Amino acid sequence: MKRVLIITYYWPPSGGAGVQRWLKFVKYLRETGYEPVVYTPLNHEIPYRDDTLLADISSETEVIGIKIFEPYQLYNLLTGKKKGAKFQHGFLKDKEDVKHSLKERLAVWIRGNIFIPDARSFWIKPSIKFLSKYLNEHPVDLIVSSGPPHSMHMIGLGIKKLTHLPWIADFRDPWTGIYYFDKLMLSGFARKKHFMLEQKCLDNADHLITVGQTMKNDFEKRTSRPISVITNGFDHVDFEKTETTQVKKFTLLYSGMFLPDQNPPELWETLNELVEEDPNFAKHLDLFFIGKTDAAILEDIKKNNLTSFLRQKDYVPHAQLPQLQQEAAILLLSINRISNASYILTGKVFEYLAAQKTILAFCPFESDVASIIRETNSGLIIPFGQKALLKDNLQELFRRYLNNNLIPKQKNTNSYSRKSLTKELAKVFEEVLKLKR
Repeated sequence: MKRVLIITYYWPPSGGAGVQRWLKFVKYLRETGYEPVVYTPLNHEIPYRDDTLLADISSETEVIGIKIFEPYQLYNLLTGKKKGAKFQHGFLKDKEDVKHSLKERLAVWIRGNIFIPDARSFWIKPSIKFLSKYLNEHPVDLIVSSGPPHSMHMIGLGIKKLTHLPWIADFRDPWTGIYYFDKLMLSGFARKKHFMLEQKCLDNADHLITVGQTMKNDFEKRTSRPISVITNGFDHVDFEKTETTQVKKFTLLYSGMFLPDQNPPELWETLNELVEEDPNFAKHLDLFFIGKTDAAILEDIKKNNLTSFLRQKDYVPHAQLPQLQQEAAILLLSINRISNASYILTGKVFEYLAAQKTILAFCPFESDVASIIRETNSGLIIPFGQKALLKDNLQELFRRYLNNNLIPKQKNTNSYSRKSLTKELAKVFEEVLKLKR
């Protein structure tokens, strides 16, 4: 088999969305004629531990790595958190963060201006040194880096320059186009450096992969390197053990981090109106959030008298999610309300597709998310702020729930299976290697 080195920060037993993409590619790559070698930190920060994901890693898979230094204790010191407290990725705030907002702002400034491209930057040089020696003794045919964190791409770039091996940069999310980039309080120097490093990666990779068409369109304006879209997906095996159960409540389920700029205020206002107008709606309504929820969202829910309808779990193992989705009436999806919202194509979309439940998606009508929902006939699209449209749709969904008629008539979902997507990835590998022969 041809050997491919995969540089990824996220790997089991770490849980969360960032792990899924390359865990599943590695699971199926051997079937396409490629032997994966995974390079990942030995001691990285794990916000959520999920040992159930280890079942997807074959005993034949080679996993290598070295220790990483991450400055999260400095972050805890600056923000007044306890030593050893888990770092909360993203811009999600709890009540304690709100109390220490000035310290939080200082920590964000340091994060954006000192640690470039991100807090894993201390791992770049040691990784290049380690991998150069490893590859000399254990050759591979090509290299893949997956970001964010985009320090992984800087490692890929460094190895590319030393070994001249073909290198593929996989962008699960944008770099300078990511939803929180403008929240980092960047100096002019830091901003230029981020753009410069990103451009180096775009121009030096032999091939670029993005998870959505909008990101590809943006990159095509900035580089002549070949670009392929390979979306995230779902693994059919994860859903084989689920039991179809009768939906007992009108449950709106949201899974994953619920960030402040994902807050759909029109949803809470509309649900409040429906609860007050219709006692039967109030009797059946259930909100179920799996994952950390920002304090501002919880405050909005409280303001609209919905707290009594809310259930929360900070985290559940990935293996348990499919069954919980089966027990929900509606799967709630809310995209970040930012200028480039059309970019965002969260992996949650595809897990929702596999659940075969109606998706209620808050996103721009012209966006990658909306395009996939329309293509697969998997749910309803609510553009930001369209409260009247939302209320009509919620009332219709509730009527369908009462009539046990909520399952969408999906189509064209097979192309988003992890096995199919891994075959597409292997085609990209072949294309890159053919050009290098």
